[in-house]
Amino acid sequence: MKYTKMLMEHTHQVAELEKATFNDPWSLRSFESEVVNPLSLWLVAEEDGKVVGYIGSQSVLGQADIMNVAVNVAYRRMGIGRELVLALVEELKKQGVTIAMLEVRVSNTPAITLYESLGFTKVGCRKNYYFHPKEDAYIMRKEWEV
Repeated sequence: MKYTKMLMEHTHQVAELEKATFNDPWSLRSFESEVVNPLSLWLVAEEDGKVVGYIGSQSVLGQADIMNVAVNVAYRRMGIGRELVLALVEELKKQGVTIAMLEVRVSNTPAITLYESLGFTKVGCRKNYYFHPKEDAYIMRKEWEV
């Protein structure tokens, strides 16, 4: 498995994986704009040229918002999501970021368990944050030294 920064050449596959994973997926155009956004950092997990997972964030003033994390259903429970989060945190540290925040569906126990195992803690709840279906989100946070 290869973990690299997302390039324009990855965006079609990322958009397809997004569509297969989420009820309210981002558009191809959104991912293309993230590639060129200086505040954004996106990583992909590739196997034999196929994108099997991705993670993305935007950072401002030393704080990152992790926006999207997805792994192809055929590649789940293989540690790819964990490696993507760890790789993102390492890259964020290099940029001087010391805090990461994210939202996760309150029903997404596997993701919550993963984030907690990596040192994220629940710091709040956003009511009706998600649509299709409507659901609350936990706000999770992790801090580190650079």
